[in-house]
Amino acid sequence: MFFSNEFPSPASFFTAYASMAGYLMMIRSMAHQLIPAPIQDLIYSSLRSLLFRSTSTTLTLTIDDDNMGMHNDIYQAAQTYLSTKISPDVARLRISKGHRDKHVNLYLSDGETVNDVYRDVELKWRFVTDRGDKKGDDDGRSEYFELSFDKKHKDLILNSYVPHVETKAKEIRDERRILMLHSLNSLRWDSVILEHPSTFETIAMEDELKRDVVDDLDRFIRRKDYYKKVGKAWKRGYLLYGPPGTGKSSLVAAMANYLKFDVYDLQLASVMRDSDLRRLLLATNNRSILVIEDIDCAVDFPNRLEQQQPGEGKNCGDSQAPLTLSGLLNFIDGLWSSCGDERIIIFTTNHKDRLDPALLRPGRMDMHIYMGHCTFQGFKTLASNYLGLNDTTMPHRLYPEIERLMDGEVITPAQVAEELMKSEDADVALEGLVNVLEKIKSKADKSSPVLKKKESGMEMEEIGSRRDTEGSPRKSSKRIKKLVLFWT
Repeated sequence: MFFSNEFPSPASFFTAYASMAGYLMMIRSMAHQLIPAPIQDLIYSSLRSLLFRSTSTTLTLTIDDDNMGMHNDIYQAAQTYLSTKISPDVARLRISKGHRDKHVNLYLSDGETVNDVYRDVELKWRFVTDRGDKKGDDDGRSEYFELSFDKKHKDLILNSYVPHVETKAKEIRDERRILMLHSLNSLRWDSVILEHPSTFETIAMEDELKRDVVDDLDRFIRRKDYYKKVGKAWKRGYLLYGPPGTGKSSLVAAMANYLKFDVYDLQLASVMRDSDLRRLLLATNNRSILVIEDIDCAVDFPNRLEQQQPGEGKNCGDSQAPLTLSGLLNFIDGLWSSCGDERIIIFTTNHKDRLDPALLRPGRMDMHIYMGHCTFQGFKTLASNYLGLNDTTMPHRLYPEIERLMDGEVITPAQVAEELMKSEDADVALEGLVNVLEKIKSKADKSSPVLKKKESGMEMEEIGSRRDTEGSPRKSSKRIKKLVLFWT
């Protein structure tokens, strides 16, 4: 087999290249002269799209703030989520602080990027500000995020990563949330910032009771789908009852701080009609606690079983009907109670026995929490709060005496706290508390009905004995002895 050894010479290659370059230059010159610039740009962009379409593996999602005239929840979530992902190397940031914010908020500025990784997938966020066609015209300005990633992960990003961003953003907002306390003012809710410091760590309660309440709250929060499945409104009712000064209001604040819920303080005495009560319910927000304190003496309800007078139909003058117990019951668990999610309703009372049983049944007040007198466990919590005492290493020398004196229903947490606040010296404060406990014990012993009856019985028995020695019948002494046994 023979191969030809004749190849074009370098001079031939150079001549051919020069001729082709000359033709191309001539065509380019003619194109610039004959084809308008906008059409040239369109041709070039189309050629680039055709050449690189098959080689690009990146997919970019655009997330606008405007969603057909409404705010885009994904945009808001992305803005919150990315505020915690900003790199120290970022050159420009936006800064803001509202009148309710405790700290400044940092956000990406135009053109800045943030890199993220989710399940080993690399993602790139970019914030873009489009100021419109006219320079300096903010009317057409739009802001959006660009999220870029490998297009083969599209399903993972849409079905898993985006919900992950929304969940994380909700957690961040809850952590930053400023709690508000709402109170009635002429049938309107006025609000102030709730800065009550009470927490489950600082409240004087038995540890077991604390755990029960916290577990119940956690179970309520995570069971949104369960409530929907069983056909119940997503709400929970708590009854806090016990003597004054036992920490009922502090427990409400601790629950609000734990859940990051706003508090609505409803004074029933300011509500004149059932229709006003419904209007107030509709004006409350989700993720809130509605509190009615001292419900046993807040208002005197008409008897719910009282029959209507002739001519007073159910629909006659309904908007002017007075506030009734039936209206309150419908407010708690009737149709109107389903107008909102994650609602907690709390009643407080010093006298549980005075409440209508209809208010207390499950579905209205689901958990009854007795707030009693201060126990030794509650005292140790207060001593840690006010005096910094920790009994895990070396209990204070007065602890055994205090534990003995606090046995039974002796003193309220409010009274203990008042004594502990009188001095920052632990010895002085605890000695003062011991003196108070001894006085309370002594006073209680002297005023005890059992003791008085025993003393009275002893006196009667002595009289009977004297009469017996003076010749009185023996049966008289026996009758008096029976009376003494009855009283004791």
